[in-house]
Amino acid sequence: MLSLFSLIRQWGSFVRFSHTVFALPFAIASMAIAARDNHGWPGWRVFLLILVCMVCARTCAMAFNRIVDRRFDAQNPRTAGRHLPAGQISLSSASALCVLSAVGLVSASWLINPLCFYLSPVALIVVCFYSLTKRFTDFTHIFLGVAIALAPLGAWIAVKGSLDFLPMRDGQLMLTHSALLPILLAAAVVFWLVGFDIIYATLDESHDRASGIHSLPARYGTTAALRISAVFHIAAFLSLALVVMTAGRLRPPWALPSLAVCGALLWLEHRRADDVEFAFFKVNAALGFAVLALVWVVA
Repeated sequence: MLSLFSLIRQWGSFVRFSHTVFALPFAIASMAIAARDNHGWPGWRVFLLILVCMVCARTCAMAFNRIVDRRFDAQNPRTAGRHLPAGQISLSSASALCVLSAVGLVSASWLINPLCFYLSPVALIVVCFYSLTKRFTDFTHIFLGVAIALAPLGAWIAVKGSLDFLPMRDGQLMLTHSALLPILLAAAVVFWLVGFDIIYATLDESHDRASGIHSLPARYGTTAALRISAVFHIAAFLSLALVVMTAGRLRPPWALPSLAVCGALLWLEHRRADDVEFAFFKVNAALGFAVLALVWVVA
């Protein structure tokens, strides 16, 4: 039993399973808004399938990231101890996990509805492509934000079974209040992820610059990059404020205090940006669940 636990812990550490808490609250929040006509709950079946899709998509993306970046990781003192460079996990095993996770996502999406199934390969391409962007663009953080923003959009499609957040009339896009909600949530995810990924990238500013790895800290330096990160986090807060206003639910007594908590956590993340472990892991985890609480109030 101990060896089995150690094995599970090793693989969980390999794909940083704990980081699932970053995007999961946004997916659940989007699910709650989409299911407002059913009191914010689509049923256990859909909820569990959304959860499976989230875990499989992120596991596939992280395994792919570790595989394609294994040589970069081996050259960086901070990451040289990761599982593949250190030989703790074989390349074939990591590849098998990546493939099995992709199959898990496609299979779970097939059980949800046809549109989720048809779009699942697109989602896989987007979440994996991010890992390649550091080779050619300083804006790799934006690609990560877009990849993670698929979570709330995917959860919305899982509940609704359609792209009703992109309604068309006479060939023109109509952005109704209902249509705006998942888009605003996705925008909040993009801005939030870009902001905190920039903070995380400051850890490797010198190494990335010397190795030719692209990032905003490597391009502009830590100080300027943190200013850019702050701008993205201000945009994230404004997006969340628009979610509250667009939902038309300003009356609940906890709506504005919940929004204030989200803003305070974003501020704290920058206040403690010099302690990346605290800002990146602890504050972001708390922020994800604060957003979930906020959306549940207004849903």
